[in-house]
Amino acid sequence: MSASSTKPYFMRAIYEWCTDNGFTPYLAVKVSGATRVPMEFVRNGEIVLNISFGATSGLKMDNVAVAFNARFGGVSREIYVPVENVRAVYASENGEGMAFDTDVVESAEALVPIAPEPVQEFTRPSLGLAAVSSKPSAVETKGDAKPVTEPQKKFEKPTLKIIK
Repeated sequence: MSASSTKPYFMRAIYEWCTDNGFTPYLAVKVSGATRVPMEFVRNGEIVLNISFGATSGLKMDNVAVAFNARFGGVSREIYVPVENVRAVYASENGEGMAFDTDVVESAEALVPIAPEPVQEFTRPSLGLAAVSSKPSAVETKGDAKPVTEPQKKFEKPTLKIIK
């Protein structure tokens, strides 16, 4: 019988130590396909999350993952981080905490051997985290099936048309 990892226990201990001493606990995470974090805040494949009581809702730290809800730019997001992706837990005020080796978990689909899809020439992966398409897609209107070639203005003032 193999012993379970000590990492989640140390993570919870550092979190508790931070809260007991009035510090703000932060979680440094290596982002992979198995993590659910707001990708717009990921830098160099990593993200640092504030996991204090005031910043999270429904925080759950178990032996498998850290999960909670938090607001980013006023929008509530569900966060999910496998324990293996946690790089460190520390107090933001003084940097004291603990760093860990990361055995990054990819998505569950990555464990199943699947033939890779051919990459089209206009798709460029960014850090292996997302794909950006530079080819504009055709937008159709309801009235006719012709694609719209001119980009629509996003910040145009609304107008009111009075019909009698």
